[in-house]
Amino acid sequence: MNEETWEQVRAVVASIPPGSVLSYGDVAEIAGLRSARIVGRILAEDSADLPWHRVLRSNGTVAEHLRQRQLELLRAEGVLADGARVSMRRYRWIPEEESRPGSAV
Repeated sequence: MNEETWEQVRAVVASIPPGSVLSYGDVAEIAGLRSARIVGRILAEDSADLPWHRVLRSNGTVAEHLRQRQLELLRAEGVLADGARVSMRRYRWIPEEESRPGSAV
C-alpha cells in the first residue's frame, strides 16, 4: 500500500464531522479504493490522532474489542446506539462532492 492511499484514508476519516459516522466501505469509496479492508488495516495501525470511532461496520455495529470505548465516544458527540448498533440512516455523513478530501474545486 502506498503513502498516497494511506494519507487519503486518513484525510477522509479526519473530515468526518462530530455527530456523524461512515462505514469502512464509505471511507474506501470516498478515498477511491476498492476494499474496505484497507481502511480497517490503516485505522488499526495509524489512528491515534484520528476520530476512528466515527467509522463503523456497514450495518452500524462497532468492533467488539472496541465496543465500550467507541460507543462512549460516539455518545459524547450525540450519536446514540440501539444496543451496539448505530443507525446508519440517521447518522451517516454524506459529504458534498466539493468538500470530499482530494476533490478538485
